[in-house]
Amino acid sequence: MQERENVANSAVECGTACLELEFDEDGQAKRTGTWLSASAHIITAVIGSGVLSLTWAVAQLGWLAGTLSLFAFAVITWFAAWLLADSNRPDPTTGKRNHVYMDVVRSNLGGFRVTFCGIAQYTNLVGVSIGYTITAAMSMVAVVRSNCLHKYGHDAGCHISYYPYMIIFGAIQLIFSQIPNFHKLSFLSYLASIMSFTYATIGIGLAIAKVSSEGNHVETSLGGTKVGIDVSAADKIWKIFQSLGNIAFTYTFSNVLVEIQASSFMNSFFSVGVSDTIQTTPAKPAHKAMKKASTVGIFVTTLFYALCGLVGYAAFGNNAPGNFLSDGFTEPYWLIDFANVCIAVHLMGAYQVFAQPLYQIVEKKCAEKWPESGFIMNTYPIHIPMCGKPEFNLFHLVWRSAYVAVMSLVAIILPFFNDFVGLMGALAFWPLTVFLPIEMYIARQKLRRFSVPWICLQTLSMLCLIVSILATVASINGLVKSLKAFKPFHSVS
Repeated sequence: MQERENVANSAVECGTACLELEFDEDGQAKRTGTWLSASAHIITAVIGSGVLSLTWAVAQLGWLAGTLSLFAFAVITWFAAWLLADSNRPDPTTGKRNHVYMDVVRSNLGGFRVTFCGIAQYTNLVGVSIGYTITAAMSMVAVVRSNCLHKYGHDAGCHISYYPYMIIFGAIQLIFSQIPNFHKLSFLSYLASIMSFTYATIGIGLAIAKVSSEGNHVETSLGGTKVGIDVSAADKIWKIFQSLGNIAFTYTFSNVLVEIQASSFMNSFFSVGVSDTIQTTPAKPAHKAMKKASTVGIFVTTLFYALCGLVGYAAFGNNAPGNFLSDGFTEPYWLIDFANVCIAVHLMGAYQVFAQPLYQIVEKKCAEKWPESGFIMNTYPIHIPMCGKPEFNLFHLVWRSAYVAVMSLVAIILPFFNDFVGLMGALAFWPLTVFLPIEMYIARQKLRRFSVPWICLQTLSMLCLIVSILATVASINGLVKSLKAFKPFHSVS
């Protein structure tokens, strides 16, 4: 918020000529993006750790339902993104632009839906922090284990515990969380983006190599895992819905559409939306460019997802691992090591992408409530060699450290990758990707209740709600079952 005010003040002080050159009419930095640049940023931000679970998800569903589910979620996400783009336009009377998802909801709907949006967003951010801690630890363990297997043979136990690596990852996040102006370190976003593309591509390549090898004889089917052979009848049903949550997680990108700044890919401040950085003219309005960017972005990511899920299923069959890079491949060990290092590096930066908005909102609310508190408001310059004198705030240290510590503790207690991914996808998909865009579109277009378009949109929303509820229940059931069989602080092999 302060950064936006500074930009606006700079525009005023600079004068009209400077405003025309460097700022748009609302005091924001000049928008120069196009649909092509926005497409690139959407693709780069969306392709991430969710692809690791798609092989397992397709194995639960089989060739038919797995393929249909991947493309059904893609079509629904694409359609909802178009509705969101139509809703994210400047106010026709005031010309005011919306810069974050909640602003769009506030300007179109208002009331309790704004609070609902905030709860959905921040719940998702907390869940992602836990999930990323689990995933990063799995990747670190995979590196150590693959080297152990290569050295001692594939019959060696190579028992390794996740917990030291969760603690290491948490310690790294403790340091990153205290970096002032972390949102300005755009090179970390670029690095994280390159890493996500790299490990997804390596995973696809390894799966193709495994499918084409002579010794690869795995069982696949139209219906996926078989009742009575691979799973029980009850587990089959639960895992079908849990796998839908895993797929939904990969397509939950409404935050990206509105709130990730295009100029720095996965900007961890979530300050300006992708569509808000697109250059707009009367002939080429931003919302139309955003529609085109969403189409290209979803098409490319769906292609990646289909390759990871379907080719991965062909490689591993009904016994597909939960994380096909950390648990699936063992050779060539150096390439698997590199892919898992890429995952860990990606998640080190991506964790902050999702944590920074939480840090900001809590610190802002506390500053507003206790403006006289020295603990909250006072900053102290500290001298760090080669880094100048960044300002240090005691409240930031305590609050951010406590957040990272709690997230790491929850990850240690519940280190279940697919269960958590499914839960996060189920909780976030319907409210952020489907419900709010549909409600905003209905309100903006003033669709009459029980008209044909209104009924069609509400039916889609209700169907997605039902799927999300079932996926949520299935993921919670999976967490409970995993917790019952879980032995804390035991190593894994």
